[in-house]
Amino acid sequence: MTELGNRLKEVREARGLTLDDLQSITKIQKRYLLGIEEGNYGMMPGKFYVRAFIKQYCEALGLEPEEIFETYKNDIPLVHSDEMPQLSRVKSRKTIDPGNSKIAEILPKALVGVFIVGAVVLVWVLFSQNADKPGDTAGGNNDESVVMGEKEDSPLKKENNKEEKAEKAAKPKEIDKQQEKQPSAPVEEVAKQELASVSSSGRDSSYQLKNADTFKVKLLAKGTSWVNIKNGKGHSFYQGTLQNNASQEVDLSNESQAVLVIGNAADTEIYVNGEKLVYSVSPQEIVTQDITIDFVKAE
Repeated sequence: MTELGNRLKEVREARGLTLDDLQSITKIQKRYLLGIEEGNYGMMPGKFYVRAFIKQYCEALGLEPEEIFETYKNDIPLVHSDEMPQLSRVKSRKTIDPGNSKIAEILPKALVGVFIVGAVVLVWVLFSQNADKPGDTAGGNNDESVVMGEKEDSPLKKENNKEEKAEKAAKPKEIDKQQEKQPSAPVEEVAKQELASVSSSGRDSSYQLKNADTFKVKLLAKGTSWVNIKNGKGHSFYQGTLQNNASQEVDLSNESQAVLVIGNAADTEIYVNGEKLVYSVSPQEIVTQDITIDFVKAE
């Protein structure tokens, strides 16, 4: 077993993953995954696939592939250009018969002619429709209608205007008096949830959630990260690899504790009931982190 195989196997077991779990995540056959851990590259289809399979293995565990390739370059076979999988060349151009070429030359001209004829017909139809509509003539009957009613300066009209203004001025006062008589209802202050850091040591950190009726945890990946969402009893609600901008939300309102295993904390954001959790341990210093959140239900 190579140093690279030992390192990958230790990280896999630390994540609580079996080779069967890794096979379902990466879609790589179990025997090839075992060959990587044992350093048995001769069973692989080729050197190119060795590097490709190791890259997928690292991404599933939340490890940086380029860093692994650089650190264990002596354990990983190099790939030369003549060893890359050969792709069949596809003929990009087809031979055109002389007869077909003539049709190709005539067809655009025919389409242009059809377009011009269609445009002329459309203009003629629109012109005919507008000509058939009856229009206003100079000798038409344009008598203005006479509205029978009171004049603006008539005494009766002025009196009615005064009464309307008086009614409008009195209504707001009556409404204000009614509002003063009604006692205002007391406003209940809703306690804001508290998400606070309790302790941190190495890759482990703990938090406490209070003043909340629900406990929903959402993980959002900004890159590639393997994650595992469990309760305090070790039951896993979700585990897998989140790609760029993918998210996973789990409702843990019936649980008193959540344990989050984050494979790549630098590219993973954690939200609790919509509030973003601030890492108490810097993700740049420790990439893989185990985070415990205790849920204290509101009484």
